[in-house]
Amino acid sequence: MEKILVGLKRVVDYNVRVRVRSDGNGIETDGVKMSINPFDEIALEEALRIKERGEASEVIVVSIGSADAQQQLRTGLAMGADRAILVNSDTAPDPLTTAKTLLALIEKEGIDLVILGKQAIDEDNNQTGQMLAAIWGRPQATFASEIEFSGESARVTREVDAGLEVIEVDMPAVVTCDLRLNEPRYVKLPDIMKAKKKPLDEIAMADLDVQPESTVSAISFEPPAEREKGVMLDDVAGLVVALKDKGLL
Repeated sequence: MEKILVGLKRVVDYNVRVRVRSDGNGIETDGVKMSINPFDEIALEEALRIKERGEASEVIVVSIGSADAQQQLRTGLAMGADRAILVNSDTAPDPLTTAKTLLALIEKEGIDLVILGKQAIDEDNNQTGQMLAAIWGRPQATFASEIEFSGESARVTREVDAGLEVIEVDMPAVVTCDLRLNEPRYVKLPDIMKAKKKPLDEIAMADLDVQPESTVSAISFEPPAEREKGVMLDDVAGLVVALKDKGLL
């Protein structure tokens, strides 16, 4: 296996409390810490481990969005990726546009394996990996918690509702990662300095013959309703009465 492509999405850091803008037209991002989507970070860590085992020769990270995404790509380079590609887009692409963009890069770069996070924590669509596999015409292994390679195939342990499922897919393939696949490495200062010298290419989406389009639009945003305060009860009888008053019994 020669090249692994890993998608990195810029999202609000998972430790930050998400706030809706006052006009209700989106999420507040001004002055908010942005990071790599946690599932994508796991995907990159797995790609790097595969390379370190000698099972791949190059790891390429890609992000689609504004110039601000260079920060996340540089973090990916600091973790150990060899190259980074930023596909410039004025608007956040939907999953299908993202899949089409990744396919164009696959064909351009000659990618052998695509590893993605199973979903992004901002919209939770869980669609890009599946769509990419469909339009690429290659096998997919989603929700991976373990990946092993043997010849021209990969043995993937998947986390499913009933427990674990083990499947084997022929390469090239698309794999999406679950939380228990690995623990991403800590980025050290020397690695951050070295990452500044690694190549980061910028490509316009139009140069990949991809037309941004979306079949879904967000009409409005609103925060979830506040939870009611907890109530301390003296005994089980009081609990039964309280539940009856709420119509739960």
